[in-house]
Amino acid sequence: MFTGIIQKLGRVQRRTARQLFIEASFKNIRRGESLAVNGVCLTVVRRCGKILIFDLSPETLQTTNLGLLNSEERVNLEKSLRVGDPLGGHWVTGHVEAVSRILLKEPLSDGCQLLRCELPESLRPRVVLKGSIAADGVSLTVQSPPRHFFETILIPHTLRHTVLGRKKEGERVNLETDILAKYAQNEEVLAARQREGAQSPRPLRRAF
Repeated sequence: MFTGIIQKLGRVQRRTARQLFIEASFKNIRRGESLAVNGVCLTVVRRCGKILIFDLSPETLQTTNLGLLNSEERVNLEKSLRVGDPLGGHWVTGHVEAVSRILLKEPLSDGCQLLRCELPESLRPRVVLKGSIAADGVSLTVQSPPRHFFETILIPHTLRHTVLGRKKEGERVNLETDILAKYAQNEEVLAARQREGAQSPRPLRRAF
């Protein structure tokens, strides 16, 4: 579990068909620990000095933007949440649901930027005005009613300390909706099924 508060920017040393090599300055991370890389929960399988090595599954490569990474590219990094750690953003699981395209980045006053990203239809029921969404692992607040896109405001700190400040229109970001919204939607689906079941006529019993 993560919070969407990026702790460091890592650098891609190289990527193979099965592994990702990230240079990062974490001093106290060990093999077997979880790390969110651009919002994707990965396991550190080996460490060589500052280089952290992760295995990549075909599913991860197909459903996230990690398969698009190039050498020297920067990535957002966050260590997994520990009991007692402050929750500065919102609950983020590291299970990416969609890869979205940046539609617009527009400068605003005070050094902020407007970010507009595609919002797949499957995610729209779980995205609400002033609710939370994670883009490349960054906890963001939705600033407009969701349509085929959502909008958020990137403050100067986010622009300086995450890859969202470096990304341009047309580039891809990983999306994960709020886990509380997922459970709420699931409860609605279950309740609807129960109502349908209660209204359905019971099958007639055959007399023998």
